[in-house]
Amino acid sequence: MLSRLSIFWRLALGYVTILALVIGVNLYILNQFRAITDLGAELATHHFPAVETAKQLISSLYAQLKSDKQYLVLRDTTLLKDFLQEAENFRKTLTALEDQEQQETTRKSLQKVKSNHDEFHTLFLNVGVEQADRSPLAIANYERNRDMLIEAMTQAINAYITSQEASVGAILRDSHLRSVQAQALTQQLLMMALVLGLGLAGIASYSILRPLRRVKAQIRRIGQGHFGGTIPQAVPQELRDLVDQVNWMGEKLQKLDEMKSEFLANISHELRTPLTSIREGSQLLLDGIPGELTNDQRETLSIISDSSQRLNQLIGNLLDLSRMEADMVSYNLHPTDLNRLAIRSTEKVKFLADRKNIHMDIDLHPGKNKLQEVDSQRMEQVFENLLANAIKFSPKGATILIQSKPDGTNMGIHFKIEDTGPGIPEDDLPHIFERFYQGKTQEGRVYVGSGIGLALAKRVVDDHGGAIWAESTLGKGTALHFTVSPQKSVKVLH
Repeated sequence: MLSRLSIFWRLALGYVTILALVIGVNLYILNQFRAITDLGAELATHHFPAVETAKQLISSLYAQLKSDKQYLVLRDTTLLKDFLQEAENFRKTLTALEDQEQQETTRKSLQKVKSNHDEFHTLFLNVGVEQADRSPLAIANYERNRDMLIEAMTQAINAYITSQEASVGAILRDSHLRSVQAQALTQQLLMMALVLGLGLAGIASYSILRPLRRVKAQIRRIGQGHFGGTIPQAVPQELRDLVDQVNWMGEKLQKLDEMKSEFLANISHELRTPLTSIREGSQLLLDGIPGELTNDQRETLSIISDSSQRLNQLIGNLLDLSRMEADMVSYNLHPTDLNRLAIRSTEKVKFLADRKNIHMDIDLHPGKNKLQEVDSQRMEQVFENLLANAIKFSPKGATILIQSKPDGTNMGIHFKIEDTGPGIPEDDLPHIFERFYQGKTQEGRVYVGSGIGLALAKRVVDDHGGAIWAESTLGKGTALHFTVSPQKSVKVLH
């Protein structure tokens, strides 16, 4: 399903999902802040003012008590007026407090205070002010009743204050709990948003980059000469045209490669017949069968014979490489002394070395692992091509080292052919085993050659389960290595 979506919709879907989660987190945080704000507003507008108002009631109540006591002693009308005024203020404040109270229990407590205050007010007017009996016993009874009412009202108001303070504490605890929960949940949601965002970004990136990597890998394979294979069509819509073009290019190049291989095989076969005639005719003339030759004629015929032999070998390599790429090669495996095969190969290319006065330094390890199950004819081609390559790039009078030793497994054999030529640039080194590849000199000139010998050598070594590589230093020379080991997984040979 995801492969049917375009890149735009993949990115848009990821962004919308992340945005929705972020919006959800923000809405939750805003909701918690609103709840905490409402609790704070309730404290500021109701509970705290209620506590302060209740404390004012107690102060007013004790102010009335003070006026009561003073009036009983002094019988001053000013004190009476003060009492009545304070009582009126007490009733108004108590009524306002009762009206804003919503809980039934606290309303009943305030109503009890109001009832006691009315009784106290009536007691003061009827007994404290109007009663003519001023005996100590009457005054004591009055004060006892008055104090009981004052105590009852004070306890009721204090109980109301305690209730309001308990509500304040509960609201503060609730606010703190909401704040902690909001903080914890916000952290969790933000972590989830981060993980989900990274996950969606990874999925979107992977679904986009994966087909791009496939296209890149396919183009790299085409660049390396492997034209087979196609890229799956399950890619975003924007990349389908590119994938189709790459697949089309691979198919066309594959057909062209097959046509080229067929052409090379045919032309190589056709060229071998006249070359064989030239070489055999040259050899007959060198043997003096038609007649004696002068030294100049013999030297010219030797050059013709050597050149035709090299050309015949080049055509043979080209034909063999084409057959190998078409999997039409048969390998005849048998125990072979690779050291002896190396020596025989040096003798075959000795005439090339003698022309440049190049010395062959042979250092072969005499161990038992020199015997390997190989196709001696094909492995001899490897030696000849590597030696011819070393001779080609070595200056006159140089020395070429042919060395063998046990490989890393101590069961196979490792060969090194080292020259003292100009070396291979670092950019060219990874490509020297590619067919038809020609490197450049330090001056920028392309090396003269077919680029077949090393490609053929690599194919034969790979088919025998070995490895081949090169090490080179500019100005000092190049060392070509290859190994043959029975412990490596050998390719199935036809």
